[in-house]
Amino acid sequence: MDRSVSAGSEHQCSKTGGKSMERYDVIVIGAGNGGLTASVALARKGLKVLLLERHNIPGGCATSFCRGRFEFEVALHQLSGMGTTEKPGPLRMSLASLGILEDLEFVEIPDLYNVLMEDGFNVSLKPDRLQVIAELKEKFPREKEAIERFFDLAYRYANDMLATFFFKDPAPSREKYPTLYEYAFKPAAQVLDDLFSDPLLKAVLSVYWGYLGLPPTRLSFAYLAMLFFVYIEFKPFHLKGGSQALSTALVNRFLSHGGTARFNCGARKIIQKNHVVQGVTTTDGEEFEAGFVVSNISPISTYYQLMDPEEVPTAVLREMGGRSLSPSAFTMFIGFDREPDRLGITETTNFLLANADADDKVLQRMQQVSIGDEPMVLSCYDVADPGFSPPGTCQANIVTLKYGAPWLRVPPHQYHQTKFACAEQMLRRVEAIYPDVRKHIEEIEVATPLTHMRYLGHPSGAIYGFEQYTKDSMFFQPGRSSPIKGLFFASGWVGDCGFQPTLQAGIQAAKSIIREVTAK
Repeated sequence: MDRSVSAGSEHQCSKTGGKSMERYDVIVIGAGNGGLTASVALARKGLKVLLLERHNIPGGCATSFCRGRFEFEVALHQLSGMGTTEKPGPLRMSLASLGILEDLEFVEIPDLYNVLMEDGFNVSLKPDRLQVIAELKEKFPREKEAIERFFDLAYRYANDMLATFFFKDPAPSREKYPTLYEYAFKPAAQVLDDLFSDPLLKAVLSVYWGYLGLPPTRLSFAYLAMLFFVYIEFKPFHLKGGSQALSTALVNRFLSHGGTARFNCGARKIIQKNHVVQGVTTTDGEEFEAGFVVSNISPISTYYQLMDPEEVPTAVLREMGGRSLSPSAFTMFIGFDREPDRLGITETTNFLLANADADDKVLQRMQQVSIGDEPMVLSCYDVADPGFSPPGTCQANIVTLKYGAPWLRVPPHQYHQTKFACAEQMLRRVEAIYPDVRKHIEEIEVATPLTHMRYLGHPSGAIYGFEQYTKDSMFFQPGRSSPIKGLFFASGWVGDCGFQPTLQAGIQAAKSIIREVTAK
């Protein structure tokens, strides 16, 4: 697959330091998922759009990098919301609206997820409701009735959510959607405790919390129910060429509509007057006028780095003061000289559990630099897509969540020693389940929260934006607009995190701008 960015209005930031007062309708800051889809959606409508990206490639989290003969996927584990051609999901429809489906090849992942423990416990779930229920009943026969009730509840909740939020019922009520009203704000752990007695079963059913960054005592049941529903009904997917192929396709489509993209070129300042957007100054001193700005970077960076303190509305500071940063991640990218089945890896998505510990201990582990018995996820895309790595090889992405703050306290002269000590701890955990992995490592790269902070520009390397507590959940999010007229946000920092939500966030931000332009 040719993954190079097309020729056109794409260039590096000028090094002359000269001024330019060229006028654009919209300037998009950041070429992550939301920034890219916003750019394409706006350019398709004929708006003049400038996309600024401080990195030399598009994508943010949706990128890849090469080591030796391997091209490693950075972040995408399971793409949600795609569905099939016959039964399209919301993301497939969104990508179709941008005109890029024909530029991509999607790979359906045949497994939902696999849970493994060092004592030999293993349960493999497929993206089929009846199979999931049957498999869990076989593993946990004493909880048969409760398992049925759990999935019935999750599906009833999901259907209520779809009716009210996706199909936008204009008059929702408790009488019409009783499950939504009863369970929307309940912690996932409370629902699991009400239904089940086996702690291991509760751990197996809640492993998806790692995709959102909050363990079940703090995660709303709403998210857990929706994750099961979307991955079972619309299937998990990956991409030929990884998420970088998606980012490149979006940039190419943007350029084909006359958009201008500048790489190695970030924003230095959002120019405003009386809380109205006027334009943007780039990191090399160029100035561009625009009536709208879409920020694909964090609100923290947007308000504190791209604006003077006196320009930031008090309401913004108050709102952000009530939020906390999500965890970051410690990640190992490993290229093996063996195919996955020869290493004992038989599923694409594998959650590695050391025990079924309560959430408080998991949170304590996330606050520590060292790696012990915290949950991990090992993704091996070659299982679903044998051509993902060179013939006779495979690659694995292994992640455990870690808050960034403890890593910021590691003395610089101890950083590499600490990083590799943690990598050794993680590798030993993996070896306990897949004994042959160490002797077949060909390439290895390690990323800490500081790595994510460096490449993403996120405060403390927070990979999920702000934490998704119930008070900050989909029901109470502040929205994508700003008190500063003309400023919009498109990222997981102002909505739900993950690939599907952030890709769709950019489209929604673009629609808001188009409505304002049309109304003038």
